[in-house]
Amino acid sequence: MSQPPGPSNPYGDPPQPHGDAQPYSEPQQSPYPPQPGPYGQPPQQPYGYPQQGFPQQQGGFPPPQPYGYGPGPGPGSRVPLPGMPPLASWGLRLGALLLDGLMFFLVPVGLAAAGYVRIVIKLSERVDDCDNQGISSDNCPLPHTSGGSVLLIVLGGVLGLASLFYVCYREGATGQTPGKRIAGIRLLKEYDGATLGFGLAFGRRLLHVLDNMACYLGWLWPLWDEKNQTFADKLTHTVVIRDQS
Repeated sequence: MSQPPGPSNPYGDPPQPHGDAQPYSEPQQSPYPPQPGPYGQPPQQPYGYPQQGFPQQQGGFPPPQPYGYGPGPGPGSRVPLPGMPPLASWGLRLGALLLDGLMFFLVPVGLAAAGYVRIVIKLSERVDDCDNQGISSDNCPLPHTSGGSVLLIVLGGVLGLASLFYVCYREGATGQTPGKRIAGIRLLKEYDGATLGFGLAFGRRLLHVLDNMACYLGWLWPLWDEKNQTFADKLTHTVVIRDQS
């Protein structure tokens, strides 16, 4: 015999649902299958259920160029980026190189060459004396090297290094050596037009060794290159322009 309901609930306990009840926060599954869409379109959700959002558009237009800058030069163009002065010709670059060589490297090379020639002359004279005396070249004693010849070679080397450091300093700080200043050209970085600094200018000078290879092909490369660059210029990303200051 059942007990009467308690006074707190006159209608009795509510019936318990079968199985676990789903919380209200979770979406309920639709009892109807998705309706097929038109040909080539995905199935549509039944009426009364939220639709899926539109997918984000793929691709799109490229970002606009910064204000005041035009598009870069086309393939094969010999024109640098907009706003950059015109590139220096191969003839102007050659003239600046010859001027720097005459001003800074002619004297050091001449001193070192004079000392070397004096040593070679003494060696040749000693070999001739040994031949006249019937002494073989293997048994011929070496001549005494004079201090003057050694001094000329050392002095030429020191002056050559000092000239190289000075030229690199001027080129890295201002973009111009004395020869470039007379020719009216300037060496700058390719992408931002800044000066190189001493380190990069010195490294570029060392990379000219590559320009000397293959019958000095690197020095001739600006004749047909779109940016008038040597091999050293390409490795250091530098260009030589006409100075308009």
